[in-house]
Amino acid sequence: MKLRTITIDLAKTEFQACGVNERMKPQFNTRLKRDQLLDFIRQQALTMVVMEACYSSHYWGREMAKLGHDVKLIPAQHVTPFVRGNKNDHNDAFAIAEASQRPFIRFVPIKTEHQQEICCLHRIRERLGKNKVALSNQSRGLLSEFGVVFPCGHAAFLHGLTSIIDNPQYSHRLQDMVIDMLSEYKTTINRLKRIEKQLTEFVDGCESGRILLSIPGIGVINASAFLASIDKGQAFSSSKEFAVWLGLTPKQHASGNISKMGGITKRGDRYLRKQLIHGARALVSRAPKSSDPLALWAMKLRVTKPFNKVAVAMAHRLARLIWVLLTRQEHYRAMPASLEVSA
Repeated sequence: MKLRTITIDLAKTEFQACGVNERMKPQFNTRLKRDQLLDFIRQQALTMVVMEACYSSHYWGREMAKLGHDVKLIPAQHVTPFVRGNKNDHNDAFAIAEASQRPFIRFVPIKTEHQQEICCLHRIRERLGKNKVALSNQSRGLLSEFGVVFPCGHAAFLHGLTSIIDNPQYSHRLQDMVIDMLSEYKTTINRLKRIEKQLTEFVDGCESGRILLSIPGIGVINASAFLASIDKGQAFSSSKEFAVWLGLTPKQHASGNISKMGGITKRGDRYLRKQLIHGARALVSRAPKSSDPLALWAMKLRVTKPFNKVAVAMAHRLARLIWVLLTRQEHYRAMPASLEVSA
């Protein structure tokens, strides 16, 4: 039985595997337990294996690639239109097979373990950042009930908590609570510092990381996030395609000879888009003090556009510049005549 494609609908403990022949006729569509999946795939002749790019897909992709199969990951939103009948694993697996045969589908590159580790660090850092803000806000709110109010900022917060400890003006119970608050806050800060140190080592240890650091508005956090997600941008055929994937291009609503452009689409990875816009905001804020071509371009836009629109436009320009420089493996230059990217 020669198979054209094997598709797998992934889950946590039970999987649905569907095999189709050259005529897209299902040869099997069976349910497998987690410990049966690799043995089942190992028994099949080498072919293309397609899965949705979702929970645990990169792990399974690496494992099946080791067996010699050509593994593809397809964005989940491209599979939904091909689901026929009721929503169940049987129909989902066959829908993946149909979607994978479309000529203009762009597959998701399989991440290495190292790339996934960096992505995990970013997710943990994001959560710790929220925890730090939540702890600070809660501590300030609770202490204000005792008449303790101190200025905004990290240093003021630490000084304010420290000033309560061993102060006879406050009860031992309140001091114990403050000690716990201070310990938790310092632990969170130290964990954030350790994560940022690991991200810095990752970026400094590769040429692509140093290329990204040469771009204005791109620091260690942004550089490590983009390297872990897109590597050298090989999954995209142009800088425009990369910007579209990030969701930084306008939404279009067209009918007949009427075409309207709205806000950005916000497709793709929300974390990458957010980080890039933060970097762009910093670049636009410093633009009046810089003579860099990007800063001059931002200042020209600021004459007629509000700050936030200019920041998003700058993020779009940075995205295209990132793809060009990573693809060419060249550092950013102050006057990059050969690398100039239209807005």
